[in-house]
Amino acid sequence: MASKKGQKKRFWSDEEKRSICAQTRAPGVSVAQVARRYAMNANLIFTWLRDPRFAPAALDEAETDTVFLPVEIDGASIDHKPEVVASPGSAMAQRIDITLSDGRRIMVEGPTALSAIVSLVQGLMA
Repeated sequence: MASKKGQKKRFWSDEEKRSICAQTRAPGVSVAQVARRYAMNANLIFTWLRDPRFAPAALDEAETDTVFLPVEIDGASIDHKPEVVASPGSAMAQRIDITLSDGRRIMVEGPTALSAIVSLVQGLMA
C-alpha cells in the first residue's frame, strides 16, 4: 500500500523503540494506548516486542534500579487552588498533548477540565 502524498516514512531509533516497548509494560496500559500516543499502528509495536533487542524483558534489569526522587519547585507560588472538578458548561477533554517550543511534551490522559490544564501551563510558565 502506497503512503499518502506528502507523508514521509518515520524513522524510530533503537532507543525510541525500547522506550515505546517499555511503556507497554506499565500496569493498566495497553499496546493500543501506546500506539495512539505516538500516532502509529499497534502492529508495529507488536513487531518490536517480538524482537529481543527491543523487548521489555531485556530492560527489567535496568528497571530494578529505578528510584523516585523528591522534587522541589522554587519560584512563583500559586495563589489559588486549581479547579479539579469541572463546573457545568466548562470544557472537558479525554486526552491533552501539548508540545512546547523547546520540544518538551506535556501529556494528560483521562477526563480533565481544560481550566485545570490552563492553570498548570500558567504555573509552569511563571
